Amino acid sequence: MSEFTSSPGQDAMMNGNAYVPSGFSFENVHRNAMLESMARNNDPSADASVSNPGYLPQATKTGTTIVGMTFKGGVVLGADTRATSGSEVADKNCEKIHYIAPNIYCCGAGTAADTEKTTELISSQLELLRMNTGGSQSRVVTACTMLKRMLFRYQGHVSAALVLGGCDVNGPHVYQIYPHGSTGKLPYTTMGSGSLAAMSVFETGWSEDMSEEEAVALVKRAIMAGGWNDFGSGSNF
Repeated sequence: MSEFTSSPGQDAMMNGNAYVPSGFSFENVHRNAMLESMARNNDPSADASVSNPGYLPQATKTGTTIVGMTFKGGVVLGADTRATSGSEVADKNCEKIHYIAPNIYCCGAGTAADTEKTTELISSQLELLRMNTGGSQSRVVTACTMLKRMLFRYQGHVSAALVLGGCDVNGPHVYQIYPHGSTGKLPYTTMGSGSLAAMSVFETGWSEDMSEEEAVALVKRAIMAGGWNDFGSGSNF
C-alpha cells in the first residue's frame, strides 16, 4: 500500500523534514515539495519567507504559423487559425491576416491583441496619409517603416511578429518584422512556432517564375507543414 492509499488510521509518515499526510490524498505532496525546492533555488535550508530567485517550470509557449511569398506579379500570404493560451487552445478560428491598406495585408504571430491592435493603428495612420496626399496608393515600404518604428519604440514589449505583403507601383514586396523592430525584405519568409517546418517547404519548392496557382499551392503546403509539426499551429488553414 503506497503513501497515497494508506489507511486513515495509520500514523502519519515523516520523510526527513517533509510531512507526508496519511490517508488517501490528492494533495500531490511530492510534486509540491519538488516545486518548493525549485523555487528556493534547490536549497532546502533556504527560508521560505525570504525571496530567492529560483526556477519554476513554465508552460510551453506555442503559437502560430504565418508565411508570405512573392510570385511573378503578386504576393501570397497564408496563416493558420489556432490561438493558444499557454498549452491550451483558446480559439480555433482566430483571424491572423490583418488589413493594412487596399493593396497591403499583414500576417501576425505573437500575442493576438498586440498583433490586432498594432495593425489597426498602422492601417488608420496609412488611411490618414492617403487622405493627406491626394488619395495616392500606399507603398509597402511605408507600412513597413511605420510598423517597425512603433515596435522599436516599445522595445519588444509589444509581442507582434509580422509578415507584411503587398503590391505597389514598385511591384510585389514581402517583409518580415520582428517584435523588437528589426526587418528584412525577402522573396519568401515564415514566422511563428511552426516557421521551421514551413520554411523547409519554401526552400524546397520556391522559384522566381512561379504562377499564381503554383504559389497558392506552395503556401498551402507550407501552412499544413507547420500545422502537422507544431502543436501550437493548426485548426483551419
